[in-house]
Amino acid sequence: MLRQFARLVLAAAFCAGAAASPRAGSPETAAAKETLTIGITQFPSTFNPNIDAMLAKSYILAMTRRPVTAYDKDWRLVCMLCTELPTFENGRAWLEDLADGGTGIALRVTLETEARWGDGRPVTSADAVFTWQVGRHPESGVSDMEAYRRILDIEVEDDKTFVLHVDRVTFDYNDLGLDILPAHLERAAFAEPREYKNRTTFDTDTTNPGLYFGPYRITQVVSGSHVVLEPNPTWWGPPPHFRRIVVRVIENTAALEANLLSGAIDYIAGELGLSLDQALAFEKRHGEDYNVVYRPGLIYEHIDLNLDNPILADRRVRQALVYGLDRQAISDQLFEGRQPVAHTNVNPLDWVYADDIQTYAYDPEKAAELLDQAGWTAFKDGIRHNAGGERLTLELMTTAGNRSRELVEQVLQSQWRQLGIDIRIRNEPARVFFGRTVRERRFTGLAMFAWISSPEGVPRTTLHSDQIPTPENNFAGQNYTGFRDAEMDALIDRIEVELDRAARRRMWHRLQQIYAEALPVIPLYFRANAYILPKWLAGVEPTGHQYTSTLWVENWRAVP
Repeated sequence: MLRQFARLVLAAAFCAGAAASPRAGSPETAAAKETLTIGITQFPSTFNPNIDAMLAKSYILAMTRRPVTAYDKDWRLVCMLCTELPTFENGRAWLEDLADGGTGIALRVTLETEARWGDGRPVTSADAVFTWQVGRHPESGVSDMEAYRRILDIEVEDDKTFVLHVDRVTFDYNDLGLDILPAHLERAAFAEPREYKNRTTFDTDTTNPGLYFGPYRITQVVSGSHVVLEPNPTWWGPPPHFRRIVVRVIENTAALEANLLSGAIDYIAGELGLSLDQALAFEKRHGEDYNVVYRPGLIYEHIDLNLDNPILADRRVRQALVYGLDRQAISDQLFEGRQPVAHTNVNPLDWVYADDIQTYAYDPEKAAELLDQAGWTAFKDGIRHNAGGERLTLELMTTAGNRSRELVEQVLQSQWRQLGIDIRIRNEPARVFFGRTVRERRFTGLAMFAWISSPEGVPRTTLHSDQIPTPENNFAGQNYTGFRDAEMDALIDRIEVELDRAARRRMWHRLQQIYAEALPVIPLYFRANAYILPKWLAGVEPTGHQYTSTLWVENWRAVP
């Protein structure tokens, strides 16, 4: 219910690697290993859990905090900070009449009794109320304000129990993906809501132990370089096995792989590491020395289009861009066909996937015909121009240092050049690309990255017209394309509240039809993550969805 699709996180882990001789750690010393060094490809733009949807942040924070609920590796919804999932069957959820004549739902949530912030203060209902107040404020800049606005009130029963009063009944009503904030530290930072994202304690005092209640807490941050985590003495669960975890950020993935092989890092995170093609090549060279685990998941590689650009506002141009790409060849040649071409944002692994919607096979003649219809008929120096003499030029951006993505960019640039489209590539570091350029819709043309979702994640924040980031809403929402479609809006609204699975499947079918026809983005392919593990590391269990493996970091251990 509170997850929606805004719980998507931006996945920028699509990188490249190098080769050297392995030094993976000897079996006789592995069990005594006290420090685990993880390599990832991004540094977070913020450490606040509710601002900026960025996978690097989620990956690190999952070791230090817990959402109220999450999906586990088997895609089952489980309590993480609560004691029991609210359901109609157990009496913790019930329908209630609303003042406007509609029907809402009440959800009684009890937080873990022993949950305490790292400074010793209990995690309480007051923290939940404060988090709601921040999330629903129109100027707070949180990524998923809509989820908080749906909560009409929070009734506190005691320090650990509260009742959420929600304005509608949704099929995922008990998916309480709340990331609770420490009111005793964040209230002062929230005194001026519009400045909250710049004053949050998570960024001004990131090592403050009172920010964390998970198995680890952040004890050192070197911006752009690394984050150090150490066991949190207030953690109520099983004690973590490592005395120290270092997350090193190596944006150049040739260096990332070299650091693994030299022993400077122990493990390349599957969520933010090598792309599938790099992992396949790595396994052929070094598979005897590492465990390489592949996990297909709800990861969608795509290109957002800025629909405020007059060129891209023309659907014929958008269709031509897709017809002009040989996406199957990219999948076959780079990923040995293991990453299927995407035709919409819904993954074939998800039960609502439709396989009979419009598709765009590689057809450069059809692409050229559409560009002609759109008025781009004159050629000068091999580039199309319109009747007014305007050159058909578009800017393509992604995260700098991701060699595989940069390779894909070159393929796109070459194939589109054959159609007479001039593509200018301009990439940025991930923390800038996600923290400002994409979030504030500063890209002028095309932005390539990935979404990752939970099962049947409703795409409200990415496709609903009321989720377009603007200066007025302090850039809340994730509809970075600026897509506006009344039928899409209505479908999203209806899907969320439809409890009948068969009826919901029909709505999802129509949603995918609209998506494929309107093309607010260019779908590329559905990704699989590759986890490059030393043979002595056990307990890492990939999930295949937005909740990272680090949510269960207390199970990670070194074995002989």
